[in-house]
Amino acid sequence: QVQLVESGGGLVQAGGSLKLSCKASGGTGSYAMGWFRQVPGKEREFVAAISWGGGQTNYADSVKGRFTISRNSAENEVILQMNSLKSEDTALYYCAADHTAAWQAPITGGEYDWWGQGTQVTVSS
Repeated sequence: QVQLVESGGGLVQAGGSLKLSCKASGGTGSYAMGWFRQVPGKEREFVAAISWGGGQTNYADSVKGRFTISRNSAENEVILQMNSLKSEDTALYYCAADHTAAWQAPITGGEYDWWGQGTQVTVSS
């Protein structure tokens, strides 16, 4: 069982930056990590993912060139650096871990085994 704790959310003006962190604990073995986001009344959507070794990454088209996902395996941490934020980036951001596809960077939420509680990101225009 892997526990995931997100942090780093907050309120920022459009054009600004935020860095989200997700720390994992309690698990053994390897797992891919991903970020998803959800706005009330809408479907959860994929944001970014990174494989266990960091060699593979995937991004949603809406965030390519603005967001960067990275991981610090020694700290069991994955980072989402978000730059040039837009009002449409406002959402609750969730971190997730996938054991089955550890060496890939899955984009489908259903593939992930564990989820954090989320951290709110609000971008004011």
